[in-house]
Amino acid sequence: MNIDRVVFGFAGSVVLLSVALGWWVSPAWLWLAVFVGANLLQSSFTGVCPLAMILKGLGFKPGCAFPR
Repeated sequence: MNIDRVVFGFAGSVVLLSVALGWWVSPAWLWLAVFVGANLLQSSFTGVCPLAMILKGLGFKPGCAFPR
């Protein structure tokens, strides 16, 4: 499994979790989805993703989206 798949899977999971928490617990949890979306947007322009850097340090192989 490469870094791209892990990042996208993790981001999707966090968005779904925050929407569920926003629905059943408190609408304030939706800010977590906003944060994840903003981070994905900025990483599409800059190529810099904190999770991708952590995963690279853990030994995951790079993919097309995060080659560094």
